[in-house]
Amino acid sequence: MQKEDIRIKRVIVHILDSTVGLPVLSDSEIEFGSDFAQFLREHIYKLMAGDDGKDCEFYREQSELYRLLAAYEEEDFIALSRQAAELLYDIMNSNIEIPPADLVVVRFGADGKEFLAFLKMNFKTSYTHRTLPEGEGNHNEIIRYRATLPAESQRLQEAAVVDLDTLAVRVIEKKYEINGEKTNYFSFLFLKCNSRLSPRTKLDIVTRAVENIQKENYEEYERYEHQMRAKSILAEELAENGGFVVEEIAQKIFPEEDLQTKFQDQMERYDMVKEEVSPKNDTTVKKYQTQHLLTDTGIELKIPMDQYKDNSRVEFITESDGSISVLLRHIGSIRAKF
Repeated sequence: MQKEDIRIKRVIVHILDSTVGLPVLSDSEIEFGSDFAQFLREHIYKLMAGDDGKDCEFYREQSELYRLLAAYEEEDFIALSRQAAELLYDIMNSNIEIPPADLVVVRFGADGKEFLAFLKMNFKTSYTHRTLPEGEGNHNEIIRYRATLPAESQRLQEAAVVDLDTLAVRVIEKKYEINGEKTNYFSFLFLKCNSRLSPRTKLDIVTRAVENIQKENYEEYERYEHQMRAKSILAEELAENGGFVVEEIAQKIFPEEDLQTKFQDQMERYDMVKEEVSPKNDTTVKKYQTQHLLTDTGIELKIPMDQYKDNSRVEFITESDGSISVLLRHIGSIRAKF
């Protein structure tokens, strides 16, 4: 889905402020212009194209929202949005940790398909000005305003997009404390769907598992070599293939069979052994494009991955006393940076 392909068709907003005691539900749609349509398009695209989004499948028997969507007709747009807002507000009102928000429900089309988006826009606290009459003039002052919305450039913390044909769901969410436990309430309580791990989460899990196994099984003096090699392998798979299969990457990173087994055991905990990790967003894989090294003497090195792989440019030398030297070759110029 390309951002330019998103066509906003219908929009309605409901105010869900749990500090008020009742939701303020709208009876009519918003008449929107190009600026507001672009604002919504940005947030929808971030959800659909970003690596924080997760695919989700409704629990059909338990989900009231699924039943509403399964019976959805175009004339139901306002009624469905109000019912969804009431469902969400009931959850928010029972759990004080969930922040108040506006729920913006959007009907849009893209790539020949039709969708409904549920965008929970949590209130921000910011400052603005106001003018009050004073005598024969004006008095300007700055006030703290609590109910501003996220900017275009920000990522929403909770939102979902539903394909109206298949009822497949794409969701982004943040955990909040529910009954004393951190819970993904947006998918678990509101949507009532079974969510898979996001691409970003999968990649983080693999990276942490590799780091933990290396830390437990290699001596400190040799660990940096294994860490650089592992990062280089991950970077190559991401750059050349767009991702990797977890089971196969273990064999490339760990030559030792016992370490491959330990890695597989960690992946079993997340049911990820056969999983494919395919991040879409450049920002997710950016950190794998550079080797980032920090010496015990406080020197910090950032080496682009293509330079690291070229022995004619960068060489790591283990000295006779066990210390390590880094040799940089063919540098045309050097400049200082503040």
